[in-house]
Amino acid sequence: MSAAPAIAAKPIAREPGSALPVAVICLVILIVWYVAAIPMNWVVTSPKIETAGGGLFNILSFSWNDARPVIPAPHQIAAELWKSVFTVAPWMPKSLLYHGWVTLSSTLLGFVLGSLLGIVLAIAIVHVNFLSKSLMPWIIASQAIPILAIAPMVIVVLGSLGFTGLLPKSLISMYLCFFPVTIGMVKGLTSPEVMQLDLMRTYHASTSQVLWKLRFPASVPFLFTSLKVAVAIALTGAIVGELPTGAIAGIGARLLQGSYYGQTVQIWAALFMGSFLAATLVWLVGVVERFTLRRMGVKP
Repeated sequence: MSAAPAIAAKPIAREPGSALPVAVICLVILIVWYVAAIPMNWVVTSPKIETAGGGLFNILSFSWNDARPVIPAPHQIAAELWKSVFTVAPWMPKSLLYHGWVTLSSTLLGFVLGSLLGIVLAIAIVHVNFLSKSLMPWIIASQAIPILAIAPMVIVVLGSLGFTGLLPKSLISMYLCFFPVTIGMVKGLTSPEVMQLDLMRTYHASTSQVLWKLRFPASVPFLFTSLKVAVAIALTGAIVGELPTGAIAGIGARLLQGSYYGQTVQIWAALFMGSFLAATLVWLVGVVERFTLRRMGVKP
């Protein structure tokens, strides 16, 4: 009996995290990238290499530093990011921060609208029996349509009604991100056990009380898992929504401009900027998740 408290008080050992595996993977990717850039840029660089007299130094120099390569070297992308983020005022059209904010604004609006729509649909599906069989198949089927086919139609229809700019792109983001939220919330709202539901009935709890006091708290972990997926997809939707509009601002517009003028380094820098935005948004959702679950007592 005396040994029990000592065992209970012993802290659980946690395996320390290490950045070494991530660093090794990044190093391997960089090496493969630099090596692959040589044959992929050969069509562009071979005449220049022959003119310079050949040699390993000229091959590496031209393959990794061409102004318009087929695939830019990592240091070229880093230099472009530095120039367009830190050396240009953030309110200038040449700044990636400016374009990132334009895309981010429509992403956040679409994410909020899509999340609210997904939660409402999930609540309706759980509480109305025929909706689970009639509405859910249509929700699943809606994601089988390629977003590249839907985006131009949404832009054209809303443009004819006088809606341009932020709203059409936000609706495309909403269309993409409502699906994972709906599926996750349906799973979460139906996660309480039969014994828990029976206990609520013995307390004569109403449907709304069961929802807010049992179903919704049980669905919070499922909700945040879905939100992490939804916020990344919302950013993709905002970028795709900028492509058919001929937009002059946003990550999508930056990609189009680079494509028009053959600026592959600019295209890759814009892609990396979009990746950084997506990673930051997912991280922020994770921070809110940890705070919320800690307040609920789910995590220590």
